[in-house]
Parts: sequence; structure tokens; C-alpha cells
Amino acid sequence: MNLVIQGADLRPDSLGELAALSGANHIVTLGRGAWRLTGVREAPAVEPWCAQRQLDFAWVPDERRLADLRLLAIDMDSTLVTIESIDEMGDVLGIKQQIAALTAQAMRGEIDYPESLRRRVALLAGLEETALERICEERMNLSPGAETLIRRCEDNGIRTLLVSGGFNFFTAWLKQRLGIDEVLSNVLEIDNGRLTGRVLGGIVDGKAKAAKLGAQIETLGASREQAVAIG
Repeated sequence: MNLVIQGADLRPDSLGELAALSGANHIVTLGRGAWRLTGVREAPAVEPWCAQRQLDFAWVPDERRLADLRLLAIDMDSTLVTIESIDEMGDVLGIKQQIAALTAQAMRGEIDYPESLRRRVALLAGLEETALERICEERMNLSPGAETLIRRCEDNGIRTLLVSGGFNFFTAWLKQRLGIDEVLSNVLEIDNGRLTGRVLGGIVDGKAKAAKLGAQIETLGASREQAVAIG
């Protein structure tokens, strides 16, 4: 078993402490702020250790290889990119706090996602389409390693799918920017260059994302083990 961690630079003594917790026999540096520990056991103490240091971690079986995958599905906001795009749209109108409060309520499960999304989009009525272009160019920062991940998938023939509860304007921009194979997201209604405050068609929520992922796996004739979803 391997333990992969990333997110911050660690001193050698910290890495040694983690190796002792997990029983690792070797530490491999994967890049700045990222390591693979080999020969580990799944120790419960690793999760709080990583949480305290704001590190992401994953237990990866020895036999798991990137080249064996067929599909990578990834979310957009605060995943592929570092921002919440709808909050940035609200910021342009000076209502970021109102939008962010509804976003937080939805993430806590206090409002169901479709209702939360409709409320937030309604607040954005009148926003110019050109503002969306500026958000893409000025604020759409990729998460560390995101571009490398997509490029490695392309090199290994792995299909990439961007599934988002965000909006088509942004997913289309990222699709072109990164060469992503397919996207699924909500469609904003735009009339005379401004948002109407409405979403066209059905709402892309968690169920819609899962359904799209399942359909892609079936289309590829892949197994669940050959697909990875990141969110």
C-alpha cells in the first residue's frame, strides 16, 4: 500500500513522523509539497495528523497505476480551480457576501442545491456577459497540479470529464484552456449581453453529476475501478 500526501512543504522530521505512524519503508518526493510513502499500513492516526497540517492524503494500492484508468471526472469550483465562480460573479455586482452566504447554506445542506442555485442566479440578473470573460481571464486560477493532471491523462489516453454545478460559460472556457474532453454544467440565460437571472434546462446537482459519471463509464465499457472522481 502507498500513502500519497500533498498540500504543503514538510520538514524531514515531519515526514519521518508520518513514516513512523504509517509504517512506511520509503519516502519518494513527487514534487513540491507532494510525497509518496511506500509499504504503509492504513493507520487511523494518519487522518488527524494530515488534517492538523492541512494536507490531502490518499491510500493507494500498490497495483494502482494512472495508465490503468479510463476516465477522470472532476468538479470545477474549489477543485479544478481555486475559486467559487458564482461568488466572484456576485463580487462584480457588489453582492459577494449575499451570494457566498447562500453558497455556504447549500454546502451545509440547509437549502437544497437547486433552490439555492436559483436564488443565487436570480440575484445576478443584469450582470454583463463581458464580466464573465473578465472572471475567466483574471480570477480563474487553476489549483496546483491541475494542468499537469489533465495533461498526464491526455498522454495516457484517459478521458476527462468536467462536471460542475457551476455554469457553462466557465466550463467551456476551461474545456478549451485545458483540452478537457467533455463538460456538464448549468446553462445561464443571457439576453442582449446580460444575465436574465434564470438557468435554462435542468439543474446540474450531485445526482446529475453521478448519473453523467455512470453513463460515461458505461459508454467506455470501463469498470468502476478504472474511473476516478475528484470533488
